[in-house]
Amino acid sequence: MAASKKAAGETLVWLSYDLGIQGDYEGLYAWLDRHQAKECGDSLACFKYAHQGDLKSAIKADLSKAFTKSNRTRIYVVYRDAKADTLKGCFLFGARRASPWQGFAEVPCADDEDGE
Repeated sequence: MAASKKAAGETLVWLSYDLGIQGDYEGLYAWLDRHQAKECGDSLACFKYAHQGDLKSAIKADLSKAFTKSNRTRIYVVYRDAKADTLKGCFLFGARRASPWQGFAEVPCADDEDGE
């Protein structure tokens, strides 16, 4: 008896991308265009992605064939996990960096005295 395949699903995905200065934006843009993605601000797009099985694995495999990645490539996806009925996000390529806004907020110290 053959193993049954999971039914195809379609999931709304937000994709954030940073390919660096010399990244293969043309390849990524062609992929986004093929998936009828909508522009949602600087380096952010949303689209419905048809897939079978695990969404993250499917998008990562699809993107891996679509454009040239470098060690500066960062792609983050946000999607609704149908099983848990929650929003989830993860890096498909790259990792989190220090926030450019870190250190801008004034945060009071518990003890503002410098000496005793």
